[in-house]
Order: sequence, then C-alpha cells, then structure tokens
Amino acid sequence: MDPSPGGLGAVSGPARLAGPDEGLSAQELALATRNHGLPLEALRYDVTPPGLHYVLVHYDIPDTAPDTWRLTVGGRVLRPLDLDLPGLRARPAVTRRVTLECAGNGRALLGPRPVSQPWLVEAVGTAEWTGVPLAALLAEAGPAEDAVEAVFTGADHGVERGVEQDYRRSLPLATAADPAREVLVAYAMNGAPLPPQHGSPLRLVVPGWYGMAHVKWLREVTLTATPYTGFQQTAAYRLRQEPGDEGEPVTLIAPRALMAPPGFPDFMSRARVVRPGPVPLTGRAWSGHGPVVRVEVSEDGGAAWTDAELVRDPAHPWAWAAWRTTWTATPGLRHLAVRATDATGRVQPLAPPWNRGGFANNLVQRVEVLCAPAPTAPPRPPAA
Repeated sequence: MDPSPGGLGAVSGPARLAGPDEGLSAQELALATRNHGLPLEALRYDVTPPGLHYVLVHYDIPDTAPDTWRLTVGGRVLRPLDLDLPGLRARPAVTRRVTLECAGNGRALLGPRPVSQPWLVEAVGTAEWTGVPLAALLAEAGPAEDAVEAVFTGADHGVERGVEQDYRRSLPLATAADPAREVLVAYAMNGAPLPPQHGSPLRLVVPGWYGMAHVKWLREVTLTATPYTGFQQTAAYRLRQEPGDEGEPVTLIAPRALMAPPGFPDFMSRARVVRPGPVPLTGRAWSGHGPVVRVEVSEDGGAAWTDAELVRDPAHPWAWAAWRTTWTATPGLRHLAVRATDATGRVQPLAPPWNRGGFANNLVQRVEVLCAPAPTAPPRPPAA
C-alpha cells in the first residue's frame, strides 16, 4: 500500500530544528538507545562483527518467520516471481564485502541541529554479505519496456511525520539491474544468517549508497513505469536548505575517514590520553563515489596536514580501506584530525555541509588527545 494522508494526517513538514540552547530530548535519547553506532576501537577489524556494526531501525524490528517468508518480484515485469528462501538459496550466490553508512551520520554535530537520531560519527560498519544478485532476479523476471524504477518494500511498519507506511525505497532500474553495481538480495552476514536487527531473513545491499537504500526485511520488489514518490523517497532523505525546497536526493556515500582512538579514554569526555613519543595512528576510509586515493592527518585540528599510508584491497572495491601513520606526541593538548580524498577529487570539508535533515555530513573527524607523562609511582613504604 502507498501511505495515505487519511487518519493520521498528511506529511507535517520538514524535520524540526533544535533551538540554540536546546539539549537532546527524551525522544532523541530513546532513538539513541534503540540504535547504536560502531565503537571506534572496532575500526581495527577488516570485517565488523555483527554485534558491533551500526544499527538503525526506523520503526520496530518485525516478527519474521524464515520458514514462511516469501519474496515477490512483480509490477512491470513479464514473468512475476514468488520465491521462498530455499528457492533463493538454490540460485547462484555471491559474497561481497560492503561498507554501510547511515545517511544521518554526523547529524548531532550540526548547528542548528536537526532533531532526529543523534549520530556523531559512528554510524558505519563493514560486513560480508551473501545473497543473490538483484540483476539476476530482474533478468529472470524480465522488465517490461516501460519499467523505470524498482521499488523495495520492507516488513517494518510505522508512522513518520503523520504518514503511516511500510518502509519503502526505490532505485533507478538502470542501477538496480546493473551487474556492475552488484546490488544483492542478501540472506547472510559474515557467513551466518542475517541477525534480526540487520534484516532477517532478507535485505537489500546497495554498494556505495547510504544506508537508507539498503531496505531490510525485504518482501517485495516492484518495477514501476513512473518514478516512485513515497515518503522515504520524496519527503525524507533530501538535501534541503529551506522548508519548501524540493532538495537533491541522498544517494552515494560522501568520502570519510575515521581514526581508531589512540591511547586510552577519559570515561565521560572520551578525550584520549597518550604518552610522549611515537604513537601509531590507524583507521579506515571509504567513499561511494570511487576508491579513496589519499588520507591525511593533522595534529592541530586541520591547519596543517601530512599524508598517511593507505592500504587498499582491490578484491573488495565496495569496502573501506585501511590507513596508518605514526605521530610523535609531545606533552600538551592536541586536536588530531583525519580526512579522505576519493578518486573523483571529493575531499572531506573542514566546515560541516549543513542541510535540514542532517544528511551526508562528512565533516573531518577531530579527536582531542592529551599527551601526558606517565604518573610517578608512589614510594614504597619501608620494610617492617
């Protein structure tokens, strides 16, 4: 069904902006409790363990039963498909290592702050997804000549800004059916069945695109002869500066580099403490527009930059790359920063790219670090 304005009212306008002195609301804290980011020390893993991978659930995690689950492929197709999980698993499968990032990553760092899930920079993870190429399923179904988009419907159902809806997104058919894009209908994550929070039993994986495109709990693929205009496509996930703007759609992931926290943390502030001398700095970098070709590190918040060593794995073009360097720490408070540049020339900005939804904020990461000598051990008491 398409969302209807009846009953709960029509879309109530763009996302609200927080006031100048407004702290996080109880509603935002409730969202932050339900959804979690990647602990940045987990950047050490090439492949993120499922329990550490970021999670965003728009509504509820639906109660799904794999034994009775079916996926339909219909609409503007010549041969509609109605598949159960054994039928999907019987088809040729592939595994792809893909970095996923939430489109709202960095939202809580904006000012004025869009009121929604308050992400800092941790809404990311990389997994190995196994499933059936979407291009193969679409070729089997046979798109009609007038088909232009593929619409994906998940089993999660809720209300957003007055609109009752199933979570539903679309892709241009040219993207969905392109074997080179490697879109997957995935049933496994890191070699095991999908966990409930990651879309069990089926989800979409769209390499290079922000997370809103990776529809979870996938149950329908519908080809249409006109562009899809549902809520998540035209009301949400648009880059708007003003309430009335149509806005550009959120699509490919902007370049980003993250640093694994050096040293050890202060509990409340998460500021880092290191000792004087050589300190290894490591992290990950990625972009949906093409491979990252450069990572730079700064010890003064971005006034001056030096190149880090970038380690890319050509076998995994849709996954983050590792980077590393050594920083010589001297006593005092420092503000480390890291930024990525991709093959298209896109560079992470020093000022946040603001929009009303808080999307695609790939502002450079800054990490406060105190370099301090080790505490002097207290003198031992004299022997009795």
